[in-house]
Amino acid sequence: MKIKIKKLNEGAKIPSYAHFDDAGVDLYAVSDVLIKVGERVQVPTGLAMELPVGYVGLIWDKSGLSHKHGLKTLGGVLDSGYRGEILVGIINLGKEEYRLEKGHKVAQMIIQEKVSVEFEEVSELDESERGGGNFGSTGK
Repeated sequence: MKIKIKKLNEGAKIPSYAHFDDAGVDLYAVSDVLIKVGERVQVPTGLAMELPVGYVGLIWDKSGLSHKHGLKTLGGVLDSGYRGEILVGIINLGKEEYRLEKGHKVAQMIIQEKVSVEFEEVSELDESERGGGNFGSTGK
């Protein structure tokens, strides 16, 4: 599949796969961003793209940034109708400020088919083995 992509900033890097069989393409920061402890920021990528109808881009953490530095992505859904700049929401849950530098990987995006559903309101749901069991219901 080919996806149209537009550079909004001359220094922007086109998303790329680190390995041929990776699920996510790497997204890169287009400018330096300092993220203080507990701070939320929007990291610009300098890119806009045209996802085909029926597809969605889901933005996820880079595992090294999240595990080693406590950087967590926020609200990463790129709909097919969106044509604005791809911004990556990040919160620093770590213990030290972190400086993202221009050209460094900030997140990864998985592009996948989406399913549209229709909701039907009912008065009862079918029984299941789990039922209403929630957090911790399956034990340690």
